[in-house]
Amino acid sequence: MKSAVETLNPTRVRLTVEVPFEELKDSLDAAYKKINQQVTVKGFRKGKVPARVIDQRFGRGAVLEEAVNDALPKFYTDAVNEAELSVLGQPEVDITELKDGETLNFTAEVDIRPSIEIPDFSGIEVEVDAVEVTDEDVDKAVEELRERFASTAPVERAAEDGDVVTIDLQAKVDGEVLEDGVADGVSYTIGSGELLEGIDDAVKGLEAGGEATFTSELKGGSAAGKEAEVTVKVTQVAKRELPELDDEFAQLASEFDTIEELRADSRKRLENMKQYDQATQAQERVLEKLLDLVEVPVPEKLLEDEINTRKHNLEHHQLGQMGLDLAKYLEIQGKTEEEFDAETKEAAVKGIKTQFVLDELVKQEKLNVNQEELTEHLMRRAASSGMSPDQFAQAVVEGGQVPLLVGEVARGKALAVVVEKATVKDTNGEIIDLDDEEDETESAEASAEETPAESAEEKTEG
Repeated sequence: MKSAVETLNPTRVRLTVEVPFEELKDSLDAAYKKINQQVTVKGFRKGKVPARVIDQRFGRGAVLEEAVNDALPKFYTDAVNEAELSVLGQPEVDITELKDGETLNFTAEVDIRPSIEIPDFSGIEVEVDAVEVTDEDVDKAVEELRERFASTAPVERAAEDGDVVTIDLQAKVDGEVLEDGVADGVSYTIGSGELLEGIDDAVKGLEAGGEATFTSELKGGSAAGKEAEVTVKVTQVAKRELPELDDEFAQLASEFDTIEELRADSRKRLENMKQYDQATQAQERVLEKLLDLVEVPVPEKLLEDEINTRKHNLEHHQLGQMGLDLAKYLEIQGKTEEEFDAETKEAAVKGIKTQFVLDELVKQEKLNVNQEELTEHLMRRAASSGMSPDQFAQAVVEGGQVPLLVGEVARGKALAVVVEKATVKDTNGEIIDLDDEEDETESAEASAEETPAESAEEKTEG
Protein backbone atom coordinates (compact mmCIF):
# COMPACT_ATOMS: atom_id res chain seq x y z
CA MET A 1 0.00 0.00 0.00
CA LYS A 2 1.19 3.51 -0.83
CA SER A 3 -0.33 6.70 0.54
CA ALA A 4 0.19 10.44 0.26
CA VAL A 5 -1.24 13.38 2.20
CA GLU A 6 -2.42 16.67 0.70
CA THR A 7 -3.17 19.54 3.08
CA LEU A 8 -6.38 21.24 2.00
CA ASN A 9 -6.40 23.76 4.85
CA PRO A 10 -5.01 23.86 8.41
CA THR A 11 -7.77 21.51 9.64
CA ARG A 12 -8.46 19.22 6.67
CA VAL A 13 -6.40 16.83 4.55
CA ARG A 14 -6.91 14.50 1.60
CA LEU A 15 -5.33 11.06 1.72
CA THR A 16 -4.59 9.36 -1.59
CA VAL A 17 -4.16 5.60 -1.18
CA GLU A 18 -3.02 2.98 -3.73
CA VAL A 19 -3.57 -0.67 -2.79
CA PRO A 20 -2.04 -3.51 -4.88
CA PHE A 21 -4.72 -6.09 -5.63
CA GLU A 22 -2.89 -8.89 -3.83
CA GLU A 23 -3.41 -7.01 -0.56
CA LEU A 24 -7.17 -7.51 -1.02
CA LYS A 25 -6.81 -11.32 -0.90
CA ASP A 26 -7.97 -11.72 2.73
CA SER A 27 -10.98 -9.46 2.12
CA LEU A 28 -11.86 -11.30 -1.10
CA ASP A 29 -11.71 -14.65 0.71
CA ALA A 30 -13.94 -13.21 3.45
CA ALA A 31 -16.37 -11.86 0.84
CA TYR A 32 -16.73 -15.27 -0.87
CA LYS A 33 -17.22 -16.91 2.52
CA LYS A 34 -19.89 -14.40 3.55
CA ILE A 35 -21.80 -14.71 0.25
CA ASN A 36 -21.51 -18.49 0.51
CA GLN A 37 -23.38 -18.41 3.80
CA GLN A 38 -26.15 -16.27 2.32
CA VAL A 39 -26.95 -17.99 -0.99
CA THR A 40 -28.32 -21.35 -2.14
CA VAL A 41 -27.24 -22.88 -5.44
CA LYS A 42 -28.79 -26.12 -6.68
CA GLY A 43 -26.27 -28.95 -6.77
CA PHE A 44 -24.06 -27.50 -4.05
CA ARG A 45 -24.26 -27.75 -0.28
CA LYS A 46 -24.79 -24.49 1.57
CA GLY A 47 -21.44 -22.84 2.15
CA LYS A 48 -19.67 -25.02 -0.43
CA VAL A 49 -20.39 -23.06 -3.61
CA PRO A 50 -17.13 -22.56 -5.62
CA ALA A 51 -15.90 -19.00 -6.22
CA ARG A 52 -16.27 -19.34 -10.00
CA VAL A 53 -19.95 -20.31 -9.59
CA ILE A 54 -20.58 -17.32 -7.32
CA ASP A 55 -18.95 -15.09 -9.96
CA GLN A 56 -21.15 -16.58 -12.69
CA ARG A 57 -24.41 -16.53 -10.74
CA PHE A 58 -24.11 -13.31 -8.75
CA GLY A 59 -21.38 -11.38 -10.54
CA ARG A 60 -17.78 -10.67 -9.69
CA GLY A 61 -18.80 -7.08 -9.02
CA ALA A 62 -20.83 -8.07 -5.97
CA VAL A 63 -17.81 -9.89 -4.54
CA LEU A 64 -15.49 -6.95 -5.20
CA GLU A 65 -17.94 -4.53 -3.56
CA GLU A 66 -18.14 -6.71 -0.45
CA ALA A 67 -14.35 -7.09 -0.34
CA VAL A 68 -13.68 -3.37 -0.76
CA ASN A 69 -16.21 -2.43 1.94
CA ASP A 70 -14.45 -4.86 4.26
CA ALA A 71 -10.92 -3.66 3.40
CA LEU A 72 -11.34 0.11 3.24
CA PRO A 73 -11.42 0.81 7.02
CA LYS A 74 -8.13 -1.05 7.53
CA PHE A 75 -6.31 0.65 4.63
CA TYR A 76 -7.66 4.03 5.71
CA THR A 77 -6.49 3.47 9.30
CA ASP A 78 -3.06 2.30 8.07
CA ALA A 79 -2.71 5.46 5.95
CA VAL A 80 -3.74 7.68 8.90
CA ASN A 81 -1.21 5.98 11.20
CA GLU A 82 1.53 6.12 8.59
CA ALA A 83 1.02 9.88 8.21
CA GLU A 84 0.71 10.30 12.02
CA LEU A 85 -2.52 12.25 11.67
CA SER A 86 -4.86 13.12 14.54
CA VAL A 87 -8.18 12.80 12.71
CA LEU A 88 -11.58 14.10 13.81
CA GLY A 89 -14.82 12.45 12.77
CA GLN A 90 -15.54 10.20 9.82
CA PRO A 91 -13.76 10.57 6.46
CA GLU A 92 -15.40 11.24 3.10
CA VAL A 93 -14.15 8.34 0.97
CA ASP A 94 -14.16 8.24 -2.81
CA ILE A 95 -13.02 5.14 -4.75
CA THR A 96 -11.17 6.60 -7.73
CA GLU A 97 -10.12 3.34 -9.40
CA LEU A 98 -10.88 -0.34 -8.97
CA LYS A 99 -9.32 -2.71 -11.51
CA ASP A 100 -9.98 -6.38 -10.91
CA GLY A 101 -6.67 -8.15 -10.42
CA GLU A 102 -4.67 -4.92 -10.57
CA THR A 103 -5.32 -2.14 -8.07
CA LEU A 104 -7.65 -0.30 -5.71
CA ASN A 105 -7.18 3.45 -5.48
CA PHE A 106 -9.20 5.75 -3.21
CA THR A 107 -9.11 9.17 -1.59
CA ALA A 108 -10.29 10.12 1.90
CA GLU A 109 -10.91 13.67 3.05
CA VAL A 110 -11.03 14.13 6.80
CA ASP A 111 -10.75 16.85 9.44
CA ILE A 112 -7.63 16.84 11.61
CA ARG A 113 -6.48 18.54 14.76
CA PRO A 114 -4.64 21.70 13.72
CA SER A 115 -0.99 22.22 14.55
CA ILE A 116 -0.82 24.69 17.44
CA GLU A 117 2.12 26.64 18.84
CA ILE A 118 1.78 27.66 22.48
CA PRO A 119 3.65 30.94 23.10
CA ASP A 120 5.18 32.00 26.41
CA PHE A 121 2.23 32.52 28.74
CA SER A 122 4.13 33.49 31.89
CA GLY A 123 3.30 37.16 31.33
CA ILE A 124 -0.46 36.74 31.60
CA GLU A 125 -2.03 39.12 34.13
CA VAL A 126 -5.68 39.17 35.21
CA GLU A 127 -7.80 40.98 37.78
CA VAL A 128 -10.40 39.26 39.94
CA ASP A 129 -12.91 40.37 42.56
CA ALA A 130 -11.51 40.87 46.05
CA VAL A 131 -12.71 38.54 48.81
CA GLU A 132 -14.70 40.87 51.03
CA VAL A 133 -17.45 39.78 53.42
CA THR A 134 -19.45 42.65 54.92
CA ASP A 135 -21.62 42.69 58.02
CA GLU A 136 -24.59 42.98 55.62
CA ASP A 137 -23.52 39.73 53.93
CA VAL A 138 -23.43 37.98 57.30
CA ASP A 139 -26.80 39.48 58.27
CA LYS A 140 -28.33 38.14 55.05
CA ALA A 141 -26.89 34.64 55.56
CA VAL A 142 -28.15 34.46 59.14
CA GLU A 143 -31.55 35.80 58.06
CA GLU A 144 -31.80 33.08 55.40
CA LEU A 145 -31.07 30.48 58.10
CA ARG A 146 -33.67 32.10 60.30
CA GLU A 147 -36.23 31.86 57.47
CA ARG A 148 -35.63 28.10 57.29
CA PHE A 149 -36.68 27.77 60.94
CA ALA A 150 -39.80 29.90 60.59
CA SER A 151 -43.06 28.48 61.89
CA THR A 152 -46.62 29.28 60.88
CA ALA A 153 -49.72 29.97 62.93
CA PRO A 154 -53.29 30.18 61.49
CA VAL A 155 -54.91 33.61 61.66
CA GLU A 156 -58.48 34.77 61.14
CA ARG A 157 -57.94 37.71 58.81
CA ALA A 158 -57.39 38.54 55.15
CA ALA A 159 -54.18 37.23 53.54
CA GLU A 160 -51.21 39.61 53.28
CA ASP A 161 -47.75 39.58 51.70
CA GLY A 162 -45.55 36.95 53.36
CA ASP A 163 -48.46 34.89 54.66
CA VAL A 164 -48.64 31.16 53.96
CA VAL A 165 -51.98 30.25 52.45
CA THR A 166 -53.42 26.80 51.83
CA ILE A 167 -55.28 26.83 48.54
CA ASP A 168 -57.26 24.70 46.08
CA LEU A 169 -56.66 25.37 42.38
CA GLN A 170 -58.65 24.61 39.23
CA ALA A 171 -57.45 25.54 35.73
CA LYS A 172 -59.64 25.75 32.62
CA VAL A 173 -58.58 26.16 29.00
CA ASP A 174 -61.31 27.05 26.49
CA GLY A 175 -63.88 26.46 29.23
CA GLU A 176 -62.77 22.88 29.91
CA VAL A 177 -61.20 21.81 33.22
CA LEU A 178 -57.82 20.23 32.53
CA GLU A 179 -57.26 16.66 33.76
CA ASP A 180 -54.00 17.78 35.34
CA GLY A 181 -55.34 21.22 36.20
CA VAL A 182 -56.80 20.49 39.63
CA ALA A 183 -54.79 20.62 42.88
CA ASP A 184 -56.05 20.72 46.47
CA GLY A 185 -54.29 21.62 49.70
CA VAL A 186 -51.40 23.48 48.08
CA SER A 187 -49.24 25.50 50.47
CA TYR A 188 -48.08 28.82 49.03
CA THR A 189 -46.16 31.77 50.45
CA ILE A 190 -47.54 35.01 49.05
CA GLY A 191 -44.84 36.93 47.21
CA SER A 192 -42.57 33.93 46.65
CA GLY A 193 -43.29 33.80 42.91
CA GLU A 194 -43.27 30.00 43.02
CA LEU A 195 -46.66 29.41 41.40
CA LEU A 196 -48.60 31.13 38.64
CA GLU A 197 -48.26 34.73 37.59
CA GLY A 198 -51.16 36.73 39.00
CA ILE A 199 -51.84 34.47 41.96
CA ASP A 200 -50.45 36.93 44.52
CA ASP A 201 -52.94 39.65 43.53
CA ALA A 202 -55.75 37.05 43.47
CA VAL A 203 -55.26 35.71 47.01
CA LYS A 204 -54.24 38.91 48.80
CA GLY A 205 -57.23 40.24 50.70
CA LEU A 206 -59.01 36.86 50.81
CA GLU A 207 -59.91 35.20 54.09
CA ALA A 208 -60.32 31.43 54.61
CA GLY A 209 -63.22 30.33 52.40
CA GLY A 210 -62.67 33.16 49.90
CA GLU A 211 -62.40 32.56 46.15
CA ALA A 212 -60.98 34.44 43.16
CA THR A 213 -60.51 33.84 39.44
CA PHE A 214 -57.63 35.13 37.34
CA THR A 215 -55.99 34.48 33.97
CA SER A 216 -52.45 33.16 33.72
CA GLU A 217 -50.14 31.36 31.30
CA LEU A 218 -49.51 27.79 32.46
CA LYS A 219 -45.85 26.94 33.09
CA GLY A 220 -46.12 23.16 32.83
CA GLY A 221 -48.44 20.21 32.31
CA SER A 222 -50.52 19.20 29.31
CA ALA A 223 -51.39 22.81 28.41
CA ALA A 224 -48.03 24.42 29.09
CA GLY A 225 -47.73 27.83 27.45
CA LYS A 226 -51.50 28.30 27.07
CA GLU A 227 -53.65 30.96 28.74
CA ALA A 228 -55.87 29.44 31.43
CA GLU A 229 -58.69 30.67 33.63
CA VAL A 230 -57.62 29.74 37.14
CA THR A 231 -59.94 29.58 40.14
CA VAL A 232 -58.24 29.73 43.52
CA LYS A 233 -59.94 29.04 46.86
CA VAL A 234 -58.22 29.90 50.14
CA THR A 235 -58.84 27.26 52.84
CA GLN A 236 -56.43 28.67 55.46
CA VAL A 237 -54.39 31.79 56.11
CA ALA A 238 -51.30 31.43 58.32
CA LYS A 239 -48.78 33.99 59.50
CA ARG A 240 -45.08 33.16 59.34
CA GLU A 241 -43.30 33.62 62.66
CA LEU A 242 -39.53 33.94 62.75
CA PRO A 243 -37.48 32.85 65.78
CA GLU A 244 -35.63 35.49 67.80
CA LEU A 245 -31.96 35.93 66.85
CA ASP A 246 -30.50 34.87 70.18
CA ASP A 247 -28.33 32.14 71.68
CA GLU A 248 -31.33 29.81 71.85
CA PHE A 249 -31.74 30.11 68.07
CA ALA A 250 -28.01 29.43 67.55
CA GLN A 251 -28.32 26.22 69.55
CA LEU A 252 -31.45 25.22 67.60
CA ALA A 253 -30.06 25.95 64.12
CA SER A 254 -26.39 24.97 64.51
CA GLU A 255 -23.76 23.28 66.65
CA PHE A 256 -22.87 26.62 68.28
CA ASP A 257 -23.87 27.89 71.71
CA THR A 258 -24.06 31.60 70.97
CA ILE A 259 -25.36 33.80 68.17
CA GLU A 260 -21.92 35.42 67.88
CA GLU A 261 -20.31 32.04 67.23
CA LEU A 262 -22.96 31.35 64.60
CA ARG A 263 -22.27 34.70 62.92
CA ALA A 264 -18.52 34.06 62.96
CA ASP A 265 -19.05 30.67 61.30
CA SER A 266 -21.33 32.26 58.69
CA ARG A 267 -18.62 34.82 57.91
CA LYS A 268 -16.04 32.06 57.49
CA ARG A 269 -18.31 30.08 55.18
CA LEU A 270 -18.96 33.16 53.05
CA GLU A 271 -15.22 33.83 52.84
CA ASN A 272 -14.58 30.27 51.67
CA MET A 273 -17.31 30.56 49.04
CA LYS A 274 -15.92 33.85 47.76
CA GLN A 275 -12.40 32.44 47.67
CA TYR A 276 -13.64 29.54 45.56
CA ASP A 277 -15.51 31.96 43.28
CA GLN A 278 -12.35 34.05 43.06
CA ALA A 279 -10.29 31.01 42.03
CA THR A 280 -12.88 30.08 39.41
CA GLN A 281 -12.91 33.64 38.12
CA ALA A 282 -9.11 33.57 37.87
CA GLN A 283 -9.27 30.33 35.88
CA GLU A 284 -11.79 31.73 33.44
CA ARG A 285 -9.93 35.00 32.88
CA VAL A 286 -6.54 33.33 32.51
CA LEU A 287 -8.05 30.95 29.97
CA GLU A 288 -9.49 33.90 28.03
CA LYS A 289 -6.03 35.55 27.91
CA LEU A 290 -4.39 32.28 26.88
CA LEU A 291 -6.86 31.77 24.01
CA ASP A 292 -6.17 35.33 22.86
CA LEU A 293 -2.46 34.46 22.59
CA VAL A 294 -2.93 31.37 20.42
CA GLU A 295 -4.05 31.15 16.80
CA VAL A 296 -6.44 28.19 16.64
CA PRO A 297 -8.14 27.24 13.35
CA VAL A 298 -11.47 25.45 13.89
CA PRO A 299 -12.63 22.58 11.60
CA GLU A 300 -15.88 23.62 9.91
CA LYS A 301 -17.61 20.24 10.20
CA LEU A 302 -16.65 19.90 13.87
CA LEU A 303 -18.01 23.39 14.57
CA GLU A 304 -21.25 22.64 12.72
CA ASP A 305 -21.74 19.42 14.69
CA GLU A 306 -21.00 21.15 17.99
CA ILE A 307 -23.49 23.95 17.30
CA ASN A 308 -26.18 21.42 16.39
CA THR A 309 -25.44 19.39 19.53
CA ARG A 310 -25.72 22.45 21.77
CA LYS A 311 -29.03 23.47 20.19
CA HIS A 312 -30.42 19.94 20.42
CA ASN A 313 -29.48 19.62 24.11
CA LEU A 314 -31.04 22.98 24.92
CA GLU A 315 -34.29 22.38 23.03
CA HIS A 316 -34.88 18.71 23.80
CA HIS A 317 -33.43 18.39 27.31
CA GLN A 318 -33.11 21.64 29.25
CA LEU A 319 -36.10 23.52 27.82
CA GLY A 320 -38.19 20.37 27.52
CA GLN A 321 -37.91 19.80 31.26
CA MET A 322 -39.17 23.35 31.86
CA GLY A 323 -42.08 23.00 29.44
CA LEU A 324 -40.66 25.63 27.09
CA ASP A 325 -39.82 25.69 23.41
CA LEU A 326 -37.02 27.71 21.81
CA ALA A 327 -39.31 30.54 20.70
CA LYS A 328 -40.67 31.05 24.24
CA TYR A 329 -37.16 30.81 25.71
CA LEU A 330 -35.89 33.51 23.36
CA GLU A 331 -38.88 35.68 24.25
CA ILE A 332 -38.10 35.34 27.96
CA GLN A 333 -34.42 36.08 27.34
CA GLY A 334 -35.26 39.05 25.13
CA LYS A 335 -33.11 37.73 22.29
CA THR A 336 -33.65 37.31 18.57
CA GLU A 337 -32.93 33.99 16.85
CA GLU A 338 -29.97 35.64 15.12
CA GLU A 339 -28.51 36.74 18.46
CA PHE A 340 -29.04 33.24 19.87
CA ASP A 341 -27.30 31.64 16.87
CA ALA A 342 -24.36 34.04 17.17
CA GLU A 343 -23.97 33.33 20.90
CA THR A 344 -24.21 29.57 20.35
CA LYS A 345 -21.55 29.70 17.65
CA GLU A 346 -19.27 31.82 19.84
CA ALA A 347 -19.60 29.36 22.74
CA ALA A 348 -18.97 26.39 20.43
CA VAL A 349 -15.84 27.99 18.96
CA LYS A 350 -14.52 28.74 22.43
CA GLY A 351 -15.16 25.16 23.59
CA ILE A 352 -13.29 23.67 20.63
CA LYS A 353 -10.37 26.10 20.92
CA THR A 354 -10.12 25.44 24.65
CA GLN A 355 -9.74 21.73 24.15
CA PHE A 356 -7.20 22.06 21.35
CA VAL A 357 -5.03 24.47 23.35
CA LEU A 358 -5.19 22.58 26.66
CA ASP A 359 -4.55 19.23 24.96
CA GLU A 360 -1.46 20.73 23.31
CA LEU A 361 -0.34 21.96 26.74
CA VAL A 362 -0.81 18.47 28.17
CA LYS A 363 1.66 17.16 25.57
CA GLN A 364 4.03 20.11 25.95
CA GLU A 365 4.15 19.87 29.74
CA LYS A 366 4.18 16.02 29.65
CA LEU A 367 1.28 15.86 32.12
CA ASN A 368 -0.04 12.49 33.26
CA VAL A 369 -3.14 11.46 35.21
CA ASN A 370 -2.75 9.01 38.08
CA GLN A 371 -5.40 6.72 39.50
CA GLU A 372 -6.01 8.88 42.58
CA GLU A 373 -6.67 11.98 40.46
CA LEU A 374 -9.01 10.06 38.19
CA THR A 375 -10.90 8.60 41.15
CA GLU A 376 -11.34 12.02 42.78
CA HIS A 377 -12.60 13.48 39.51
CA LEU A 378 -14.97 10.56 39.02
CA MET A 379 -16.44 11.08 42.49
CA ARG A 380 -17.02 14.79 41.80
CA ARG A 381 -18.70 14.00 38.50
CA ALA A 382 -20.84 11.35 40.17
CA ALA A 383 -21.98 13.83 42.83
CA SER A 384 -22.93 16.42 40.19
CA SER A 385 -24.86 13.80 38.19
CA GLY A 386 -26.87 12.63 41.20
CA MET A 387 -25.48 9.09 40.92
CA SER A 388 -23.48 7.09 43.43
CA PRO A 389 -19.75 6.75 42.63
CA ASP A 390 -20.23 3.03 41.90
CA GLN A 391 -23.16 3.66 39.54
CA PHE A 392 -21.32 6.45 37.75
CA ALA A 393 -18.12 4.40 37.43
CA GLN A 394 -20.08 1.48 35.99
CA ALA A 395 -21.79 3.75 33.46
CA VAL A 396 -18.44 5.27 32.47
CA VAL A 397 -16.78 1.90 31.94
CA GLU A 398 -19.73 0.38 30.07
CA GLY A 399 -19.94 3.44 27.84
CA GLY A 400 -16.22 3.41 27.08
CA GLN A 401 -15.94 6.91 28.56
CA VAL A 402 -12.81 6.42 30.69
CA PRO A 403 -10.54 8.19 28.14
CA LEU A 404 -12.91 11.17 28.22
CA LEU A 405 -12.57 11.50 31.98
CA VAL A 406 -8.80 11.16 31.75
CA GLY A 407 -8.83 13.98 29.19
CA GLU A 408 -10.89 16.19 31.49
CA VAL A 409 -8.45 15.73 34.37
CA ALA A 410 -5.42 16.29 32.14
CA ARG A 411 -6.85 19.53 30.73
CA GLY A 412 -7.65 20.70 34.26
CA LYS A 413 -4.01 20.15 35.20
CA ALA A 414 -2.84 21.98 32.07
CA LEU A 415 -4.94 25.03 32.91
CA ALA A 416 -3.67 24.92 36.50
CA VAL A 417 -0.10 25.15 35.12
CA VAL A 418 -0.99 28.33 33.23
CA VAL A 419 -2.77 29.88 36.23
CA GLU A 420 0.21 29.11 38.47
CA LYS A 421 2.52 31.10 36.16
CA ALA A 422 0.07 33.98 35.69
CA THR A 423 -0.13 37.10 37.83
CA VAL A 424 -3.52 37.34 39.50
CA LYS A 425 -4.47 40.56 41.33
CA ASP A 426 -7.70 41.47 43.04
CA THR A 427 -9.57 44.75 42.63
CA ASN A 428 -7.64 46.14 45.61
CA GLY A 429 -4.35 45.57 43.78
CA GLU A 430 -3.33 42.68 46.01
CA ILE A 431 -1.55 39.72 44.37
CA ILE A 432 -3.55 36.52 44.88
CA ASP A 433 -1.66 33.29 45.57
CA LEU A 434 -3.76 30.44 44.23
CA ASP A 435 -1.65 27.71 45.79
CA ASP A 436 -4.49 25.37 46.79
CA GLU A 437 -3.84 22.87 44.00
CA GLU A 438 -6.85 20.68 44.77
CA ASP A 439 -9.34 23.53 44.48
CA GLU A 440 -7.46 24.98 41.51
CA THR A 441 -7.47 21.73 39.56
CA GLU A 442 -11.10 21.03 40.48
CA SER A 443 -12.14 24.44 39.14
CA ALA A 444 -10.13 23.90 35.97
CA GLU A 445 -11.72 20.51 35.36
CA ALA A 446 -15.14 22.13 35.45
CA SER A 447 -14.30 23.96 32.20
CA ALA A 448 -12.62 20.92 30.65
CA GLU A 449 -15.35 18.28 30.65
CA GLU A 450 -16.20 16.27 27.53
CA THR A 451 -15.52 18.44 24.52
CA PRO A 452 -16.39 18.41 20.81
CA ALA A 453 -13.09 17.16 19.39
CA GLU A 454 -12.97 14.36 21.95
CA SER A 455 -16.43 13.23 20.90
CA ALA A 456 -15.41 13.39 17.26
CA GLU A 457 -12.41 11.17 17.94
CA GLU A 458 -14.67 8.66 19.70
CA LYS A 459 -16.83 8.52 16.57
CA THR A 460 -13.72 7.99 14.45
CA GLU A 461 -12.85 4.88 16.40
CA GLY A 462 -16.36 3.46 16.01
